[in-house]
Amino acid sequence: MDIQNKYPIGILGATGMVGQRYIQLLERHPWFEVAWLAASDRSSGKTYGEAAKWRLDTPCPERIARMTVSPAEPEGAPKIIFASIDAAIALELEPKFAAAGCAVVSNSSAFRMAANVPLVLPEVNAEHLSLIEEQSWRKESGGFIVTNSNCTAMGPVLALKPLVDRFGVEQIFATSMQAVSGAGYPGVPSMDILDNVIPYIGSEEEKMEAETLKLLGTLEGSVVTPLRARMSASCNRVAVVDGHTVSVSIKLATPATREEILACWAGFRPLALRHLPSAPDQPVEWAPEADRPQPRLDRNRGNGMAVTVGRLRPCNVLDWKFTVLSHNTIRGAAGATILNAELLRSLGKLDAAAPPDRSGALQRKRTVEVVDDIVAGVFGGGVRGMGVT
Repeated sequence: MDIQNKYPIGILGATGMVGQRYIQLLERHPWFEVAWLAASDRSSGKTYGEAAKWRLDTPCPERIARMTVSPAEPEGAPKIIFASIDAAIALELEPKFAAAGCAVVSNSSAFRMAANVPLVLPEVNAEHLSLIEEQSWRKESGGFIVTNSNCTAMGPVLALKPLVDRFGVEQIFATSMQAVSGAGYPGVPSMDILDNVIPYIGSEEEKMEAETLKLLGTLEGSVVTPLRARMSASCNRVAVVDGHTVSVSIKLATPATREEILACWAGFRPLALRHLPSAPDQPVEWAPEADRPQPRLDRNRGNGMAVTVGRLRPCNVLDWKFTVLSHNTIRGAAGATILNAELLRSLGKLDAAAPPDRSGALQRKRTVEVVDDIVAGVFGGGVRGMGVT
């Protein structure tokens, strides 16, 4: 796809930390190009360079810095919107854009648990995208909302998915050590976080528990049945800039050896046949060292899109325990949104010229075909007996 044929992308919440990550990750993207920026009223009308306090380790692209920040309204916006805004604002704005015919691919939490909104990690539950066809916006204007998960849940979910499929998981206990960038900029005041651990992040434990079970759940018709497992999460803020670390203990439905678990992670390559630009070759990477993973050393694996697991060992209370690390503003936020959009593009759901399939039958068929390819990438065959519908 040459630059003239790239999909124009609008960013809602462009001046924030995740908005800046969108810009950084899209600078040389082969399919997408930033064409529109929107933020709060105080930024509207300014150039992006004036409005945004750029905080990333690469320069703000000059073209982006010269762009004017638009009002956060659908008029004049592209038909594909990447959103990362506060949940209370998203509740109002995201439906407006969807009603105007936009594909809203969101990192915001507002609609993650809505029954007809897909909460998607492409390696985990691509088939849930068929829920788009249940949305009233899709039927009326062609617009829709798709979300990615909480940044803390994402790492454990990727590590758990092949184990759920192979052995079943009945209980999950997770304790997080979350980077300050997860709180946005300026994040946590230095006098609160330096020389300290804060054992509370508002609503984080509830999000992690609910979203993990929805992501690992089963689509039955037009309803997602959450994974039938018990889960308990404890979330802590620590003095790390980027990279969420989670200690996980699990009880399996079927016993497994250490070698079998490691083989599951090594063989987990569900997007291998899709050739999505942002998908890591190995989404779950094993770190054999006794003291890994570590945020400073491992957060950028797979260009920040892979998660790293280590310290797999028996658990005296459940069955097994391990540590998982993910880059919270790349894999856990902006990169996850972009990967969802790439999957949507491969399904033809970003093609503005295509009228909505009001019956949903064609889109569901195309979703099943893509999911078949994803499953084949893991198992080297078809989906017979795998429960993919």
